Amino acid sequence: MDIGSLLQFITLGSGILMIVCVLLQQRGASLGAGFGSSGELYTTRRGLDKSLFDATIVLAVVFVLSILAGLLLPGANG
Repeated sequence: MDIGSLLQFITLGSGILMIVCVLLQQRGASLGAGFGSSGELYTTRRGLDKSLFDATIVLAVVFVLSILAGLLLPGANG
């Protein structure tokens, strides 16, 4: 497996996982809001919410870096 194939695999995998993480997050509410908890204006991310948020950031960074590496490395384009 050459570096170009590996970078394509990393880009595809991180992109799919990032989409899943974004879809699992609820905008403006904690995960419990869908099950009847009270909605507050300001909530602190805790537990699974924080983990999903952090995972989304890490996956976005990996996604962007893999694209840049694919563009800049001489053997990765072909």
